[in-house]
Amino acid sequence: MASPPTSEYQRLENGLAHNKAKGGEEMLAGLDRHGYLFGKKITNSLSPYLHGVIYKELDLNWAQVRLDSDDISAFLKLIRHPQFYGASVTMPNKVAIIPHLDELTPECRDVGACNTIFLRTGADGKRLYCGANTDVIGIRDSFYRNTDESTFVNRPAMVIGGGGAARSAVYALRKCMGVGNIYIVNRDDAEVDAVLRECQSKGFGDSLIRVNTVEKAMKVVAPGAIVACVPDFAPKTEAERRTREIIATILGKEDKGVMLEMCYNPTPFTRLGALAEGLGWKDRYWTGKEVNDLPVKKVQSAIADALIRAPRANL
Repeated sequence: MASPPTSEYQRLENGLAHNKAKGGEEMLAGLDRHGYLFGKKITNSLSPYLHGVIYKELDLNWAQVRLDSDDISAFLKLIRHPQFYGASVTMPNKVAIIPHLDELTPECRDVGACNTIFLRTGADGKRLYCGANTDVIGIRDSFYRNTDESTFVNRPAMVIGGGGAARSAVYALRKCMGVGNIYIVNRDDAEVDAVLRECQSKGFGDSLIRVNTVEKAMKVVAPGAIVACVPDFAPKTEAERRTREIIATILGKEDKGVMLEMCYNPTPFTRLGALAEGLGWKDRYWTGKEVNDLPVKKVQSAIADALIRAPRANL
């Protein structure tokens, strides 16, 4: 396939943090392969940095490039580049990208959200763009590796949000973690309607409970696992303030569990995380390599170092 037009590339790559010193085309020319982190408000994402740690350890002259955009049509032109290897897809593009992919993994198809694009060669030699959802694996393993399963198995769970990550959270909690009822808390009732409808139609929407008032929050049993899938901004509208009060009511219950915070926007240290900790909660396909062959310890060390250096939110 043809490379994307220069003007298209320059328009989308201009102004990215790591490209300020030199043009995007110059940077790609020095790489053997490149991928993208495709989403909005991704300045504070550690993803390109962590990919760089892995590629350096594997002696690969590869890089992941930040692409702060929600322009799907322009992105589809960029990924035609012959040296493109794949992409991480984040908000608000996880659902919108689905119709443009050639194949989907079972989790990606069921969840209806894609956070990873990888390439496969079809029988006719054509490059195929494939979607996966590694959020499901990440959510599952975050809980199993950091807390005892008795914390969440057969207990209620809660998902905060109404986008692609929230769908992944519902799927992981229901299919992989053996939780009971799942509370859905979000400022936008229409988004919750869509999550309930889609999850139920795909067979993993049993026992989803909308909690949209403080009165309902007071009556529900405390969850053992919470997955927060919303950006970290102070509540301003009436709906946002009501949602924060609902969350605080549930977090304030006597029985505690573990909360997974999926947000890094604008920093990994979120207001919800601080609220949870203050109330006694614990807040914690491209290379062809298996996980055991990757520099896991180096990545963990890099994450710890980056978190130490990251600015905390003004809580």
